[in-house]
Amino acid sequence: MAFAGDVVGTGSSRKSATNSLLWHIGKDIDFVPNKRCGGVVLGGKIAPIFFNTLEDAGALPIECDVVNIKNGDKLIIYPYKGEIKNYKTGLLVSKFELSSKVLLDEVRAGGRINLIIGKSLTQKAQKALSINKTDIFYSYPEKPTEEGGFTQAQKIVGAACGEKGVRPGEYCEPVITTVGSQDTTGPMTRDELIELACLDFKADLVMQSFCHTCAYPKPVDIQIHKTLPEFFTSRKGVVLKPGDGVIHSWLNRMALPDTVGTGGDSHTRLPVGISFPAGSGLVAFAAAMGRMPLDMPESVHVKFKGSLKSGITIRDVVNSIPYMAIKQGLLTVDKKGKKNVFSGKIIEISGMEDLSVNEAFELTDSSAERSAAACVISLNEKPVTQFIKSNIDLLNQLILKGYGYTETIKRRIEMMESWLDNPVLIKKDPDAKYFAEIEIDLTDITEPVLACPNDPDDVKLLSEVSGRKIDEVFVGSCMTHADHFKKVGMLLDGFSPLASKLWITPPTVMDQEILKEDGSYGIFEKAGAVVEMPGCSLCMGNQARVADNAVVVSTSTRNFPNRMGNNTDVYLASAEVAAISAICGEIPDCKTYERYMKR
Repeated sequence: MAFAGDVVGTGSSRKSATNSLLWHIGKDIDFVPNKRCGGVVLGGKIAPIFFNTLEDAGALPIECDVVNIKNGDKLIIYPYKGEIKNYKTGLLVSKFELSSKVLLDEVRAGGRINLIIGKSLTQKAQKALSINKTDIFYSYPEKPTEEGGFTQAQKIVGAACGEKGVRPGEYCEPVITTVGSQDTTGPMTRDELIELACLDFKADLVMQSFCHTCAYPKPVDIQIHKTLPEFFTSRKGVVLKPGDGVIHSWLNRMALPDTVGTGGDSHTRLPVGISFPAGSGLVAFAAAMGRMPLDMPESVHVKFKGSLKSGITIRDVVNSIPYMAIKQGLLTVDKKGKKNVFSGKIIEISGMEDLSVNEAFELTDSSAERSAAACVISLNEKPVTQFIKSNIDLLNQLILKGYGYTETIKRRIEMMESWLDNPVLIKKDPDAKYFAEIEIDLTDITEPVLACPNDPDDVKLLSEVSGRKIDEVFVGSCMTHADHFKKVGMLLDGFSPLASKLWITPPTVMDQEILKEDGSYGIFEKAGAVVEMPGCSLCMGNQARVADNAVVVSTSTRNFPNRMGNNTDVYLASAEVAAISAICGEIPDCKTYERYMKR
């Protein structure tokens, strides 16, 4: 049985999404209860993590035109010919090209990890028995002989493979230095680790957080909070506590420059180095083996030039990327026949090298909403050096507070100190080649840019959406840091009550402490804001919820239908636009925005 859709799996970083689908279209696995494999998924666009989890489950994901495929159709799929025909009429309904011929081996093996382990055991047995190599597995072609330089991402992944660089389409298994797991995917990652018989992590640092369920835990969540820490620390993992904050904000503080990471959440987008977010199966494999399989994606270069104008924020820059891509015909909002130049690609950002690492993360983090496989950003050594020094202080505090696994934290501190001895960052080669390039002049961004209900790609200028009545405002998520909340406090000071309900959720306990010390919390309290504990809060949608049918301005990552509340309309905007909207009770016009920003 096959499942078909225009845009499939966006936001589905959890393997449970794949498991739920395969429960209906897959087949039983002998001697393994409550788990299925196989099935076929046809999508105009298939989100990278969902694609990967389908691979892990032995399903066959195919990106193709699905316009002529209807519910109830009987199809004949020719995976080697790349054709789909209607069974009754014999007519060709779609053509496709598999992302990799290895997909067919993965289906035969019952999943990608099965294939990797089985192929490795086969090769070792053949060597031990002096048997010639079998041809039952697909043989990758020789490495591409393409001339020219490498991009930043290709060089970072290459360094993790002991190579100068890795070309697009080349299969590799980079060393994974940093792995993140959070509480809604952690139990599935634990189960996968048990299946892999993992007793000791091979990845240098594996971190488990409890940010998605900490504010309003259900009984099952409380049980996970109690049992999961011991599982991870016994394998030398680092475990945070409920209330410490968002996985991504923490994992960034533990990452090493110019290394490769992964995590069980689509927003695992390290601002230093590169990370390829994955489902729980691949995250478990990376944690257990210290490496992960990767077919190197193509790269899309987003090049900025010029300087930001007064009142324009990094969130406006974030939203300028889809705005410009739409203008150039590289992205469409309509799901039918959707174009998305970023889908499955690596976004490589340059031209804003002096950003702080926190600001850089706003850009890399947002690559998840572009359905990109990963993102890198070119930064100068100075902000990265400052960031690493502050991270060493933070990790030393964790040791003093009794966080485990102590030796893992100490080793990471030593590796950070070693990098500081020679703080040189990998840069792209001058003759690097890209799948596509988008140039954005920052001086052309003259007013805030918002993502409109209910699609992160549906971006419009402030002047196009001003005046919309706003019921609730949320300032929080991994897209924020302490500076955002400070600016919100400055804008709110003296305004009470607010015209719209305001939610405040700092991403980490560190941000919370800063905001309490500088008086921002006092301003939030006087303004009547609802202040939540550090974590995901409204962004996740499984904790607090806004009122039904509410119109919301939010600093969160996504505005998918019903994610934040039932039948809601959600605008994604900067913390500044959010705060002014809360004061005014509507999305401000440009003059009102400028007037408040002068405060």
